[in-house]
Amino acid sequence: MQAYDFNLVIDSVTDITSEVEDAIFEAGCDDAIVSKRNEIIYLDFDREADSLEAAILSAIAQVEQTKCGLIVKRVEPSDLVTGAEIARRLQRSRQSVRQLISGERGNGDFPLPIAGVTTKTMLWSWVEIVTWFLKKGKLEDTSIYNRAITFKQINDSLDFRRSQSTLAAINRITKLLSRTVSEV
Repeated sequence: MQAYDFNLVIDSVTDITSEVEDAIFEAGCDDAIVSKRNEIIYLDFDREADSLEAAILSAIAQVEQTKCGLIVKRVEPSDLVTGAEIARRLQRSRQSVRQLISGERGNGDFPLPIAGVTTKTMLWSWVEIVTWFLKKGKLEDTSIYNRAITFKQINDSLDFRRSQSTLAAINRITKLLSRTVSEV
């Protein structure tokens, strides 16, 4: 068994009450600290398990079985990262990361941002970033990559669970797009 740290962001409550804290504790989450930031409730876990995935999934199951009807929105740290966050997570200087992003350093093939190209703050996929660093031989610790993949897969699954009601619309639009592309 190994200890894993992660945060679960709660979607269904806006205040930390003794009822919420008691329900979380009674559900078996005595390894979590309940916190609030900007009106967002989250649980800071330090959980022992056989794997990171097992730790997170067991925590989600326990939180969502509480009598308060808590719902987990996402697991953090997130896949979305800024240049500053890339530097922090990889323990590199911001300048070094900025130079990789701008192409001043390396061969100019740094991953493209997934959002914010026309705004002040660009966002990248953490999974894409660590994959790139691994391929370039600039990251030796594969556990960083494995952790990133686990968080992304669980968050994608949580998103999918929330959005199943829109799945029919997505399928319809996908079919329309397929027809449009094949007609060209």
